[in-house]
This record gives sequence, structure tokens and C-alpha cells, in this order.
Amino acid sequence: MDDVAPRTILITGNMASGKSTVAQALAERLPKSVHLRGDAFRRMIVNGRAPMDADLSPEAERQLLLRYRIAAATAALYREAGFTVVYQDIVIGPVLPDVLALHRGHRLSLVVLCPRPEVIAAREAARAKTGYADAAAIRAFDEVLRRQTPRLGYWLDSSALTVAQTVDRILEHLQDAVIEP
Repeated sequence: MDDVAPRTILITGNMASGKSTVAQALAERLPKSVHLRGDAFRRMIVNGRAPMDADLSPEAERQLLLRYRIAAATAALYREAGFTVVYQDIVIGPVLPDVLALHRGHRLSLVVLCPRPEVIAAREAARAKTGYADAAAIRAFDEVLRRQTPRLGYWLDSSALTVAQTVDRILEHLQDAVIEP
């Protein structure tokens, strides 16, 4: 595990793809680590928070980019202190290279969790919080992920994997996930 630290491991994918659970489990397996939840920065906005839908308003785009910048700065501070940062957030579509550029100059690995849409729907139905308005929204987000997101890093269909198996695969393929500076 020594070759893992310190770096940022960005775990992304659609809502209900398992990002939070997998990121926590991965961070728990690393010797000196932080689980950085990108959505925490969105929740800090008390008034004026824009909704994060498949079609982002200009204000939602601005807030999303702000969130990515804050997360990159936070990850840098933790890395400088010697931690491996497991950063999970929804970073899909054409914005992905721009977000990766925020981490340029540091060791960075990208893992894209991409379970099948029917698996996302089942996971969404089983959890307390809701991220999708309906099945059409699940399909719309899946379309953005699979058709508009550049094929960078390590893509993992975790549809049939447990959390532990997903973490095992990520660790086995961490070199495949490296984003060159």
C-alpha cells in the first residue's frame, strides 16, 4: 500500500453508483487517508443553492465548478500533509478534463464507477435519499456518463461486485487509473 500514498484518488460516477460507500471502504484500507466528499461543499450553501439536474442552469454550473475548485484545494492541503485523499464526487461529461486539471502537478488516479442503469435504479429505490426524479433521469445521467464523459482513468462496472470486491479491483488496477500530469 505504500505506493498509494500520498495522492488523490478521484472516485466518480452517477448518483447511486456506490461512490460514497466505496470511497469510505477504500480510505479505510489505506494507511494514512482522508475521505473527501465533494457534495459536502454543495451542502454548505445555505441560501441560493442551485439544483443539480441533468441540464444544469448557468448558476448550477458556476456552483459546481466552485465545488470542484474547493475540493481540489482541500485535497492539496491533505496531500501536502502526507495523506492519500480519496475524493468522491460526481464529475461526468465534458467537464472531467477541466476538473482533472485542477489536480495537475500531483499524483492523481481516476476511478469511474459505471454500474448498469437498472442496477442504479435498484440502488436508488433501496436508499433513503433520492437523487433522481424518475427512470428517465437515470437514463439521462447514464447517457452523459457513457457518451459524453472522456474515457480516462479506470472504468469499473461494479454492477455485480460487493463493496469489498470493488475496492479490491480498484487497488489491483490503481496503476491503470493514473492520470499523467
